[in-house]
Amino acid sequence: MSNIGSILDGVSKSQRKDDITNFCVGDTIKVHVRVVEKTAAKKGKMGQKKGKAEIKERVQVFQGIVIRRKGGGISETFTVRKVSYGEGVERIFPLHSPNIIKIEVARQGAVRRAKLYYLRERIGKAAKVEEKKKQIKKTPSKNVQKEQDISKEQVSPVIEEPSNEVKT
Repeated sequence: MSNIGSILDGVSKSQRKDDITNFCVGDTIKVHVRVVEKTAAKKGKMGQKKGKAEIKERVQVFQGIVIRRKGGGISETFTVRKVSYGEGVERIFPLHSPNIIKIEVARQGAVRRAKLYYLRERIGKAAKVEEKKKQIKKTPSKNVQKEQDISKEQVSPVIEEPSNEVKT
């Protein structure tokens, strides 16, 4: 049994992709998918097929909001939803598929759920997901830094020397 498990692990490791873009549920992404099209052979005068069928490959971009990530390892999938001509379209992609060429993150969404199924009932502006706000690291201003440097360099300890004057 352990021999079969090690064989399956080896196969799944060889099929996994290492260059996957990090994305989360709620992000708007562009998935570049390889699409293979077969054109039918042309018909001759008598209705007989003449010539060979042509195979064409092209790259199709599917842009939408990630509403679900499911599974793990080699069988991990994600679902992308977009609205096309007023109709909602969802597509499930295997994460490690050889047909997926590239995944680009267009926007990062600020969501607090793991699955966004509620977007299915919403239309228009209500179906939008807010964009995640970028965190700006605050650094002290240059003036404050200069004041701190000056105070360290110029301030010297004050030593009081005893005076020789006699008080009467």
